[in-house]
Amino acid sequence: MRTFNRYIITGLVLALSLSACRVGKEYSRADLNLPDKYRQSGELPVAQPIALTADSVKLSWRAFFRDTTLAALIDKALIHNNDIAVAMMNMQQLDLTYRQAKLGLLPTADLSVGANRTWLSTNSLNGSLSDQFLGTSYMDDYSATIRLSWEADIWGKTRMQREGALANYFAQKENLSALRTRIVVQVAQAYYNLVTLDEQLKIARRNVELGDSTLNMIRLQYESAQVNSLALEQAVAQKKTAELLIPAALQDIAVQENALSILCGSYPDSVQRSGAALALASGMTLPGDVPARLLSRRPDVKAAEYAVIAANSQTGLAKAAMYPAISLTPSIGANSFKFNTWFDLPGSMVKAVAVNIAQPLFQKKQLKTAHEIAQIEQQKAAVQFRQSVLTAVGEVSDALAKSEHVATRLRLVGEKKESLTKANQDALVLYRSGMATYLEVITAQNNALQNDLEAINIRREQFNAVTDLYRALGGGDEQ
Repeated sequence: MRTFNRYIITGLVLALSLSACRVGKEYSRADLNLPDKYRQSGELPVAQPIALTADSVKLSWRAFFRDTTLAALIDKALIHNNDIAVAMMNMQQLDLTYRQAKLGLLPTADLSVGANRTWLSTNSLNGSLSDQFLGTSYMDDYSATIRLSWEADIWGKTRMQREGALANYFAQKENLSALRTRIVVQVAQAYYNLVTLDEQLKIARRNVELGDSTLNMIRLQYESAQVNSLALEQAVAQKKTAELLIPAALQDIAVQENALSILCGSYPDSVQRSGAALALASGMTLPGDVPARLLSRRPDVKAAEYAVIAANSQTGLAKAAMYPAISLTPSIGANSFKFNTWFDLPGSMVKAVAVNIAQPLFQKKQLKTAHEIAQIEQQKAAVQFRQSVLTAVGEVSDALAKSEHVATRLRLVGEKKESLTKANQDALVLYRSGMATYLEVITAQNNALQNDLEAINIRREQFNAVTDLYRALGGGDEQ
């Protein structure tokens, strides 16, 4: 008995002394070789130079989008959007997984209570003894046992499980932050798309009124035989061209309102717009001189790095599975062949203790294959992390290029509008004085209409470029 106790104590001491060992490698970030700045033409600044701080890429959406009507829509979307609700539930699941992983060092306990009756063969030794001593042809057995089981964390498996679960939790948290930022940007872009569609509808109605005025003038000249029917039909066609824009704009507005309502977690309905939306949107600016190294704060980039950390933990766990496991299993309970003496202690007490060492020997290369697969998964996660950084730098560079060149296009289309407005006015004056043809009037009106529509499209691109830059720099879903 003393020798057995010595073995038990020796096993426990050995297990505790090896508990600090770890077979997996600690995670370390690879050098990403980030550029010092993004690719920019340098012709047009995105914004005036500002003092750059570590929080410049974590701009609150409330500070960036100053339109109160838009802010109310974003608030509604962040509360009621179903994708965000699902992401929150995923976080709850991973939180439970992490809480479970923290309990890995605790033992497990089981309670087993049972009673059975066995009718023995009269020709067996147990049967004859039962009949002789108990006076029955059967034997009862009543047992109640509490069994503990504890595995020594020799190779740091519990720690790696905890690290992996925590990395998965933080990855989902960053994914949620990225999702919220994406929802913020989608709501803003949908809202500004509605605003530009409203402007497009106004332009169409103004051109219908202008076409109607021109048509009345040409009709009077036709009735007085100053022009032929060709001029009249051309004026009618020009007016119809403007009229066709109205139902198209109304259709696009209805579809965009439906999409925005669903994005906000509600059924399709009309969406209120601010009268000063265009003026407020024109004031949105972001710094273009943010160092590329700060992109590591982008939630999707951080989530990709947490995925590498989780994969590193899985690689360590796969390697630890190839090493021996030491477990301690003590138990205590009550056992009797009579019900009335079942819990007659200490006579019915039964105790046991066991120390087990399990070493996988031949598993058909399953453990080795699992470790190699885990290593490949970790390498894949590292490549995906590097790709996420490349994508982030590319998205910022793209958004900067759009912001720069769309400003040039907007300036040029404004100058073109001034010329076309004067040309349109001159064409009407010259036509009334007989120095211009009706075709010149219609051509001037059509050119002005197309330029106004192009200006609206460029303005929409400008809004999208600035909001894309806001998201590409990391955004900020916090209030």
